[in-house]
Amino acid sequence: MNNFGRITQNPAVMGGKPCIRGMRVTVGMIVGQIGAGLTIEQLLADYPYLEREDVLEALRYAAWRAQEREIDLAGAK
Repeated sequence: MNNFGRITQNPAVMGGKPCIRGMRVTVGMIVGQIGAGLTIEQLLADYPYLEREDVLEALRYAAWRAQEREIDLAGAK
């Protein structure tokens, strides 16, 4: 994984989904809230235990994951 120190994955927390600092706040939830039109400031007001850098790193992480490329190994010989 790239340098995402605030993003954690633990099978015992939220089924192993990428979370913020081991909390039960997923990257997907943050990206979904921003996508729904919330500003970072609104998100931080709704979740006071989050920090601005948590939100920014979640967005960077999601962008990094979206750039991944899948290779079909079924057709490989």
